[in-house]
Amino acid sequence: MKILWEEIDFVLLDLDGTLLDKHFDDYFWEEHIPEQYAKLMQISIKDAKTEIYAAYKVQEGKLVWTDIDYWSNRFNMDIPALKESVSHLVAVHEGVFPFLEFLQCAGKRVAVLTNAHAKAVEIKLTKIPLRPYLQKIVSANEVGFPKEVCGYWEAAEKIVGFKKERSLFVDDNEEVLMMAKLFGIKHLVYKSYASSQIDRRDSNRFVSIRHFSEIVPPIQSRNEDVPRSLIKI
Repeated sequence: MKILWEEIDFVLLDLDGTLLDKHFDDYFWEEHIPEQYAKLMQISIKDAKTEIYAAYKVQEGKLVWTDIDYWSNRFNMDIPALKESVSHLVAVHEGVFPFLEFLQCAGKRVAVLTNAHAKAVEIKLTKIPLRPYLQKIVSANEVGFPKEVCGYWEAAEKIVGFKKERSLFVDDNEEVLMMAKLFGIKHLVYKSYASSQIDRRDSNRFVSIRHFSEIVPPIQSRNEDVPRSLIKI
């Protein structure tokens, strides 16, 4: 696909699933937490998953969905410490650094808009050096709304200072993209390859890309100048 970059000043990017491989979070919440909870409660992993998945379901789509302090209290476990213990699994998607370098060279302002808790963001960005490319990071818990709610976008607009008609937003969540569209963001792209462990899932409602190389002008494409250990294909 071709992006009319001359019409874009602000590039707004989701974090987990868009810039970073969502496999880390899927593994952490679906496998690691149940395993640790089973040990804590001295129950089977199957029973732990049943209980934990039910607790997740109740909060899905709400602000506390990604609030690791809430889940620490809910499960009586130190979630930030557990995340740190497996943070070596955090990985960046292929093509992210060349894309960010292109944006930097093109003079675009870049912000991460995420539902992830600020503590979780800090753990991940300690492992993956994205900060030099970002002007702002807006976490849902810091503004009091998830991205699925208009209030988040109103807050993000004030914090980042983006212009709706001159902004590109990329996310792997269609519901979030729909809210961005309703809010008035003009350029929207769906990241169809959120996890390296799950096949590509294109959107029926938005233009889909697997890798950012699909929207970087060919003349700007170049090899990634980062350690291969940071990259998960």
